[in-house]
Amino acid sequence: MSEKILTALPVFNEERHIRPVLAEVARYSPEILVVNDGSSDGTAAVLDEIDGIHVVTHEKNRGYGAALDSAFQFAINNDYDVLVTIDCDGQHQPQLIPELADAVFHSEGAPWDIVSGSRYLQIFDENSIPPAERRQINVSITEQLNNCFDLNLTDSFCGFKSYRVEALKNFEITEFGYAMPLQFWIQAVGHNLKVREFPVPLVYLEEERSFGGSLDDSRQRMAYYQSVLKREMEAQGVPCGSDAKS
Repeated sequence: MSEKILTALPVFNEERHIRPVLAEVARYSPEILVVNDGSSDGTAAVLDEIDGIHVVTHEKNRGYGAALDSAFQFAINNDYDVLVTIDCDGQHQPQLIPELADAVFHSEGAPWDIVSGSRYLQIFDENSIPPAERRQINVSITEQLNNCFDLNLTDSFCGFKSYRVEALKNFEITEFGYAMPLQFWIQAVGHNLKVREFPVPLVYLEEERSFGGSLDDSRQRMAYYQSVLKREMEAQGVPCGSDAKS
């Protein structure tokens, strides 16, 4: 595989996880970027002790979407071919990074603009049972996206993805919170990007992890997601019912 590949991890207060996760990621990725999104614990100090990684630091916490956008821009500005994004809470399997990255240019139907991990495409022995309200929201939003845009997704929120970096130039991310994936999918539809899914295990290690403030209430979180979908469809001129490649 001759492509220039980068694996990026958005992190916020991950002092407990960052060292072992990066050690494992380093086994499978030639280059690593950590986006430290304003961590207030010892994350920055740990990162200072680790050699051979790239670090982008947000002085203040800007949000999950902002961290991913910084990873996108770093990959574009440094001429990578493939970007892999993986969360730092231990729920994703770094050993899948090479296969996920390879799928962009070397799987059936390639090249793909987005190869999106799905925790519901295949049953693995190590699968967890997802928190019920998170699963219900994921199902509802995924069905809505599929019904509107024929995306054929099974998991619209998985953070384990690979991207053709050239395709990332199409995105203008302004939704910096946890609803960023919804803006991402609408813009992908608007630019007619080519999408496929990739099966990954379903692992929840911290089921009570907070979304922050009112978003911990599933009804308010769902209302927030719906408002972002509506706003982004209007902004992109992509009404429900548009066609998307999948």
